[in-house]
Amino acid sequence: MFNKKTTAIVVLILAVVTITVIRSFGDTKEYRESIQHRANNLLSTSSELKPMNFMGEVNKIRDDLNKDSSIITIHHNQQDKSHYIQHEVTVKFGGPLNKQTMNQLEKEINGKIKKHHKSLCIFKSNTLTTPELIRYFEDRDDVRYAEPNYILLPNQIPVYTPNDRLYERYQWNLPAIRTEEGWEITKGKKEVVVAVIDTGVDLEHPDLKDKLVPGYNLLNKNEKPQDDNGHGTHVAGIIAAQTNNREGIAAVAWNNRIMPIKGLGTEGSGNSFDIADGIIWAADHGVDVINMSLGNYQPSSVLKEAIEYADQKDVMLIAATGNDNTNQPGYPAAYPEVLGVSAINPEISRASFSNFGDYVDVVAPGVDIPSTFAKHKYAALSGTSMAAPHVTALAALIRSTHPELSNDEVLNVIKQTATDLGPPGRDPYYGEGLINVSKALESMNGDTNWFNRWLSRFRSILRGAPAGTPVVKRGGERGSFGVTAGAFSLISPPHGMLFHHLQKGLKSG
Repeated sequence: MFNKKTTAIVVLILAVVTITVIRSFGDTKEYRESIQHRANNLLSTSSELKPMNFMGEVNKIRDDLNKDSSIITIHHNQQDKSHYIQHEVTVKFGGPLNKQTMNQLEKEINGKIKKHHKSLCIFKSNTLTTPELIRYFEDRDDVRYAEPNYILLPNQIPVYTPNDRLYERYQWNLPAIRTEEGWEITKGKKEVVVAVIDTGVDLEHPDLKDKLVPGYNLLNKNEKPQDDNGHGTHVAGIIAAQTNNREGIAAVAWNNRIMPIKGLGTEGSGNSFDIADGIIWAADHGVDVINMSLGNYQPSSVLKEAIEYADQKDVMLIAATGNDNTNQPGYPAAYPEVLGVSAINPEISRASFSNFGDYVDVVAPGVDIPSTFAKHKYAALSGTSMAAPHVTALAALIRSTHPELSNDEVLNVIKQTATDLGPPGRDPYYGEGLINVSKALESMNGDTNWFNRWLSRFRSILRGAPAGTPVVKRGGERGSFGVTAGAFSLISPPHGMLFHHLQKGLKSG
C-alpha cells in the first residue's frame, strides 16, 4: 500500500505532529509560570516597592463628591453612583449662538456661560437648580438637548512603584497577550497616531518625549497638556513608550505616536463636556485610535454625540469598563461604537474589581501593570484603565499594517482573534476573550497554506521556541483550564532582535 518513501514521510509528519502536541501541552505550564513569575516579582520585592494609595485617593474624591452640596449624586443602585454639578447644565443648540443671544440667556437664567464650543455650552446659574435649567432650555425651539454636567473619574487601581526598570522581570502583561510574536510582524508605524484623552502626559518623560505629537489641553487652552496626576502618562506608556532603548518599560506599539489630550484635572476627574470636546478635536486632527480610560455610569447625550461623530470619521474608539465589580453599564465603554475592555490578572482570570456585563467586548491585563508615570518616574498600577490601552495599542498595530481597514473591521479582527476565556463563547466577564496580538496580526497576513503554517511551526521547534500557543478556556472551577494544541505560534524573540532589558532601577514615587 505504501512504498518506503511514502512511509518515511508519514512517519516524519506523525513525529512532528506528536512533538508539536507534546510541546504545546508542556508550553502551557511554562507559559503561565513565566507570566506568574514576572507578576510575583512586583510583589516579592517589597523592599524595592513603594505603595501608592491612589485607590484611597479615588475613594476620597468620591466621598468628597457625595458630601459636597454643590454636587448631586445619582444612585443607580446601592453601590454604584454618578455625579453632576448642581446649578450647571450642558446644552446643545441647533447652531452656534451669537453674542446677543448669549447675553440674553445669561440674563434669563441669572447666570453665565461657563464654557462653550460651537453649538455646545455649559451654563451656570446663581439661582436655578440643574433640573430647572434643563426644563428651561428644553422649552426652547433652538435646543437639541440639555443634560447635567456629569463628572467622570479615571478607572484605575494603582498599587506600587517599583525601583527597577526591567521588562523581562516585571512586565507579565506583554507575554500574556502574545506581543513578542506580534512584533515579528509589525512594531507599528509613526504615521498611525493614538489620542489619549486623560490627565495629559508627562511631556518630558524620557520614555515618551520623542513619541508625542502636538496635543490639546481642554481645561486650559493656553497651556500644554502636561500631566499633573500620572494616570494619563501611565496609559500612554502602555501604548507607545519608547522601546528597545534601555529605558524604563517596553510598550505594545513600539513605533506609533501619542496625541496627549488633557480632559481630566489634577485630582483625576473631568466633565462630559470636556471629554466630548476632546473626542471631536482628536477626530478632526486625524487620529486613528482614541483611548478613554475613564467613565461614568450615567449616559450622556453630549458624550454619545461626540462618540458617533468620531465613529463616522472612522476613528477606532476604546474605553475601560470600570473597577467596581458591577454589571452597571459604564460610559463611554457601553456605547455600541466603543470597544469596552475589562481586566484580567496574572492568573489569566478576571480581575476581582473588573466590571462585567453584556457591554464587555474583550479583556486585557489590568493588574500590576508597569508603565511610565508623572515626573519622569515609573509605576505599576491596576485597573481597567490599564487594560484598555493594551487593546488600543493592538488597534494601532493593526492599522499600521492594514490602513485600509475600517474601524468596524479592526474591531472585528480584535474580537474574532481573542483567546476564549470563561464559558465557551462570549460571556459577560471576558466578552470575546483575551486579546491576542500575534493571532490578530497573523490573521490578516493571507497565509492560508497549511504547509507553510506547518513548516513555520516545525522551524519554531528546531530553533527551540515553543511551538503552540495554548487556547486557554476556563472550566467549571476557577483555575481549571483546557488547552487546544497548536492553534497558533508562540515564538521567542526573533534572531537578530536585541532586547535591551532595562538594567537600571525604577524610580520610586
